[in-house]
Amino acid sequence: MTGYADDLALAHTLADAADAVSTARFRALDLRVESKPDLTPVSDADTAVEREIRALLAEHRPADGLLGEEYGAQPATGPGGRRWVIDPIDGTKNFVRGVPVWATLIALLEGDRPVLGVVSAPALGRRWWAAEGAGAWAGPDRTAGEPIHVSAVHRLADASFCYSSLGGWEDGGRLDAMLGLMRDCWRSRAYGDFYGYMLLAEGALDVMVEPELSLWDVAALVPIVTEAGGTITDLTGANSPAGGPGTEHSAVATNGPLHADILARLARPAER
Repeated sequence: MTGYADDLALAHTLADAADAVSTARFRALDLRVESKPDLTPVSDADTAVEREIRALLAEHRPADGLLGEEYGAQPATGPGGRRWVIDPIDGTKNFVRGVPVWATLIALLEGDRPVLGVVSAPALGRRWWAAEGAGAWAGPDRTAGEPIHVSAVHRLADASFCYSSLGGWEDGGRLDAMLGLMRDCWRSRAYGDFYGYMLLAEGALDVMVEPELSLWDVAALVPIVTEAGGTITDLTGANSPAGGPGTEHSAVATNGPLHADILARLARPAER
């Protein structure tokens, strides 16, 4: 295990606590759902999970910084530029409709580099985790993990292509490129949110792309995809997902051999 063993153990503890809160509210008849200023939904489960994680981090890592989707940024008071990035429920729209594809995302960043990620999807009975230099793992919980690895597919004609939705691809003139990829790949499916990236890390599919997402949507995914042998960048090919609250990101995740081809196919005409 790397020097992040203690941090990874804490991240699992955070995920256990989050799972207890979120599963108790999943499909609850009295679930409260409101709209945020950007018109995306937020449930009482989202806010309760983030409060629980914040309380545990205040107890165990009080000097670390923190960025959460619901309650914003808290600066670090200690050295090293460490900060935790939390999405209390990734897939809130699924959560509020009773669809079991949602997860708590927990990342640790050192500076701009995500060094640890945990993705816990209790309604699926599945958790994924990785720390820099320690490989990527998945299982029903921290005690029953097995190593995971991306696929070895080298041709688009053999590739399973995944995306969150077609919304957002038309902006910037990329919709035609997306449709072309969907036609040229072996198969395409829209699993959405964290799930496509985790299936990629397990080798169940070969490409996952999103045109718009926030840091808390992607930070925990980066160590898992890369430690599983994959590649994840933005649409320009830049490696770092880091940025402040409100920063919009994009993501292109592949098994590695397909990455350059996918970037070239999705580039705007002026970038080719």
